[in-house]
Parts: sequence; C-alpha cells; structure tokens
Amino acid sequence: MITTSRITPRRLFTQIFQDETLEPAFVVLTLIGIVAGIWLEGAQAPAGLILAVHIATYFFGGFYAVRAIIDALKEWTIEVDLLMVLAALGAAYLGEFSEGAILLFLFSLSNVLQAYAMRRTEQAITALMQLRPDRVSIRRHDRKYDVAIEEVQVGDVMLLRPGDRVPLDGVIERGTGTFDESVITGESMPVYKGPGMTVLAGTLNQTGALEVRVTKPAGESTLARIIAMVSEAQSRKARSQSFLERFEQRYAIGVIGAVSLFILLMPPISGTSFTDTFYRGMVLLTVASPCALVISVPAALLSAIAASARRGVLFKGGVHLEELSRVRVIAFDKTGTLTFGKPVLTDLVPMNGLSEHELLTIVARAEQPSEHPIARAILQAAEERGITIVPPEQFVAVTGMGVRAHWDGGETLVGSPRLFREFGIEVPANLLAQADELMKQGRGSVLFVWRTQQWLGLVAVMDRERPDSARQIAALRTAGIERIVMLTGDNPQVAEAMAQRLGIDEVYSGLLPADKLQLVEQLRLRYGGVAMVGDGVNDAPALAAATVGIAMGAAGTDAALETADLVLMSDDLSAIVYALRLSRQTQRVVWQNIVFALAVVVVLVLTTLTVGVPLPLGVVGHEGSTIIVVLNGLRLLIFR
Repeated sequence: MITTSRITPRRLFTQIFQDETLEPAFVVLTLIGIVAGIWLEGAQAPAGLILAVHIATYFFGGFYAVRAIIDALKEWTIEVDLLMVLAALGAAYLGEFSEGAILLFLFSLSNVLQAYAMRRTEQAITALMQLRPDRVSIRRHDRKYDVAIEEVQVGDVMLLRPGDRVPLDGVIERGTGTFDESVITGESMPVYKGPGMTVLAGTLNQTGALEVRVTKPAGESTLARIIAMVSEAQSRKARSQSFLERFEQRYAIGVIGAVSLFILLMPPISGTSFTDTFYRGMVLLTVASPCALVISVPAALLSAIAASARRGVLFKGGVHLEELSRVRVIAFDKTGTLTFGKPVLTDLVPMNGLSEHELLTIVARAEQPSEHPIARAILQAAEERGITIVPPEQFVAVTGMGVRAHWDGGETLVGSPRLFREFGIEVPANLLAQADELMKQGRGSVLFVWRTQQWLGLVAVMDRERPDSARQIAALRTAGIERIVMLTGDNPQVAEAMAQRLGIDEVYSGLLPADKLQLVEQLRLRYGGVAMVGDGVNDAPALAAATVGIAMGAAGTDAALETADLVLMSDDLSAIVYALRLSRQTQRVVWQNIVFALAVVVVLVLTTLTVGVPLPLGVVGHEGSTIIVVLNGLRLLIFR
C-alpha cells in the first residue's frame, strides 16, 4: 500500500510504479478518459484540453505495459506488450487517439482479468498455508505455554484438543483420537490414531485430547514441505512453455520487422496512401501479438498443478505433468504399492502331533527378540490368539536366513532352507514339497521350524494385497497404459501368483535395487515413456531412472518427498489413475489452446491484409482469444 509519510512526487511515482494493486483502478481511469475524450471531441472543446485528456488516458492505459517493457529491456528481452504500445502510439501519430486508447484499455482489462484468473491457481498454496496455526499450546517442565509456532522446538510436547488443527509433525505420547487427513493425503475417511503413531501438520484432530511430541521444526514439517513443493512446481516450466517463451522473443522481433517493411514497401508497390498503410500496420502489430499463445500453456499447467495439490497429488513441475501424459508403461515395486507392506501370518502347518497353538507358541518364542517384519507378524498373530510370549534364553539372528534360539536345554531353528543347510541339517523332501505348494498359492515367506532334533512344521507369512489393486490396474489400462510391470525382491512363485491375480503383464523377481534400475532403463529403451511406482527410499535409483518417478504413500516421508517427480501423499492406487488422467486432459487443453490461439492470429492477420480490420475490432479479437484460452485452462481446477 502507498504510505503517506514524507511523500515526495518522485517517491509517490516510485511507489505507484511498484504497486500491482492499482492496475484495476488504472483500467477504470482509462475507460473514463476514453469516454471523456470522445465527449469533448463531440462538444468541440479546446484542442489543448482534448489533447491533455488523451495523454492522461494513454498514461493510465499504458502505464503497466510500459513498466513490463522496461523490466524486459533491462534483461535484454522483448515483452509482447511492446507491440500493443507501438500500435497505440501509431494510432496517436495518425490522430486516432480514441482508437489507441481503446486498444490500451482492452489490453489492460485483459491483463487484469488474466491476473485474477491465474490467482485462482495460487489458492492451493494459500489454503495450505492457512491450515497451520500461528500459535500452539505446549508443555515444558510441567507448565503449559502458548507460544508462536516458530518457537516450538523438537522434543516439545504439544497439547491438542478436539477440533484443533495439528500445527507440527509429531508422535502421539498420550491419548487417542480420529484425524481428518484429507488436506494432506486426499483420504476422505477419518483415521484413528493412538500412542506411538505419527500425526502430520495440517491435519484435523476430530476427537480426543492428546499430547504429541514434536519431531520436526515448523520449516521442515510435511505441510511446509508440501507448500514449498507446490510453490516450486508452479515456477518450473514444461518444455512446451519454455519453447513458447523463447519463441515469443524471436516472434515479437519478427513482427516488428515485418510490419516496418510492410509500412515502408506497400505504398510504392501497391499505390496505397502512407496513412492507410501505417494504420493497417498498427492493426497488424495488434492482431499478430502472441499473447494468447504464450499464456495458453501456463494457464493449463498451473491450474492442473493446483487442482492435483488439493487431492494430495504433488507434481514437482509442469515438465513432469507433461511427461506423465506420454507414459505408456508403469512399473510397480510390489511391497507397499500393490500390497500394504505389512506381512501377516496366513498358515500354520504342524507336524509330529503338535497343534497349531503349540507350533505358534514355539515359533513366537524363538522370534520374540527379532525386529524383522516377519517376526512382528508372527508375534502379532500370537498376541491376537492370547498366547503369552516368553523370551528365549539365547537368541541369534542369522541375516537373510532366519533365527536360532535356545531355552529349556533345547535348540530351535526357524527360517528358510538356507538356514538349515548352514547348520548341516537336511530338509525332508515332503516338507519342501509342502512349502512349494504354499509358495504357489502366493505366500511370501514359508519358514521351516525345527527343535530338539525333530521337524515341527511350517509357518507361512505373506504381505496382503490391497483390495483394489486389480481394479486400479484395470483402470490404468482404460486410461491408456499399454503395459504393467512388477519389480520385486520376492521369489518367482510368489510374484507370478500375484501377477496372475492382478492382471500384470511382466514380472521380474528376486531383484536388488541395482537390478530394478537396470530393468527400468531397459523398459525405457523398449517402450519409451516409463513411470516407476515405489516408496521413494529403497527404489530411489529406479525412480530417478524412470521418465516419471512416483512415490506412493509419502505423507511424512522425507526421502519420498525428495526422490520422486510425482508424490502421492496417500497410499491409494486410485491417485495414480487420477494423476494419469489429469496429465492427459492437461495436454489436450494445452493443444486446444495452442491451436485456437494460432488460428485466431492467422485469421486476424489474413483479414487485416485483405479486407482490413478496424483497430478496436482487432483488439477485441486479440484480447478475447487471450481470455478464452485462460478460462479454458482454468477448467482444470475442477477436474475430477
């Protein structure tokens, strides 16, 4: 805003020059000046008064255009506004002040409407920033304080009441409640959380009084990272946008040169008067301006980025939105994408007179000290069945093979056949056959159980598939994906069984991260555009190698936010389908805008060169096409 203290004329002009908010007022003053000028001319007012009104009208109408031209010239570039200003000055030279003023008015009005429309795309960031409270209640040294969010330190305990918006990322220490995480993950259903579970900044605590220990400062919270990511994405340009901006410079110079030649050469060649030729040249400057063409791409891309951000789908720039539209093959890492990433106990096969309860009791005791996900699944199953788990007297984890435990004078081994080969124990053929049968049924891991010189049975664990995996893979095919590939470290039998159930085309199993990287590169050579879907941590090399790397279920995961080109805050597979459809619809809108903008320029230029077009009508056609492409791009804000 303009301050009133110690204002000098120079200071006042400088502040006006820098103030964006006055542009609508200048448009209104320009319109008033046009009406006043026409009335004064009709009333045959003194020529000096009419000229003064025209000059004032030109000042208000061309003020922001001239400012943009000066800023561009400082960078040794040409702004398309220059074509409009030259055309208006040319009209003034011919004494057609009113027509030149109408040109500046419509051009300024168009810019104001564009700015208003494009601000709609920034509302995603504004809405996200409003989700973070300015102050937070914390407990330090058994005392309660109300402090600014920037003063909260990692380790402080936040106090949340029902209805509070979570100000910072943290872990619940006391209390339970349901949280609305839709603004971060796009998930519409409330999520129940209790002690030890993570809460994210920006989510809404619907029920329960909780104490949450802060794990990240304000500037590093998930919400802050999302805000920064969306802001950066809106500044990153797609290839088509960058090309049009480079083209704009050469095109503007070409138009000025061509119109100059037209004005100089047409009178002697065609015999037309210089005045008529000069007027037609000013119209050409106006209708040949590429304003609509230049704005056609960012209008669509920024709208799409803003719309997807509200759904928890974060593109790291227009270039990735553009690239996703060209993807024809999607490679999935299995664990955590097509499955939940949390194994569960599925089968107990006891032998030698044991019951399932007895077998599970022995296996759970052997696995009790282990932190492996398979061990956690076994212990959870034992707890659900009411089994009291007593730790073993001795325990050794054999990396990649299983565990070895001792209690009550007996040794217990639980693991894969490799574990038993390591200790010189031969696995019976019938037991191996039973394990193979379980593998064919899709069990992820089958553990052999041996204690005190005898075989006790088998335990099978598998990672559960997401219930909608098959349906979403079918939806991806409907959206235009030609090939679905699975990349996994699991054994071939498990991978093949899952692929058949889900309708996956190619399966590569037993892979290390380096193998996934190599396969993604091969897929790119074979098919062209390839998207890789992973967790953003173990799959980082493959994500980087893909045309578009997609990190799924990345809420609160720093590595996932950093690694991928497209970040899905939720672990919902439908978000991939949404992102793909949005990218393709965006490209359709971009090309609609480009074709329409070019067609309008061609028609107006040809009409001007043949039958002639009055300057105000040329301005209406030019500015009207600009507004139409902006509005067409804004349709993506409501894409479903």
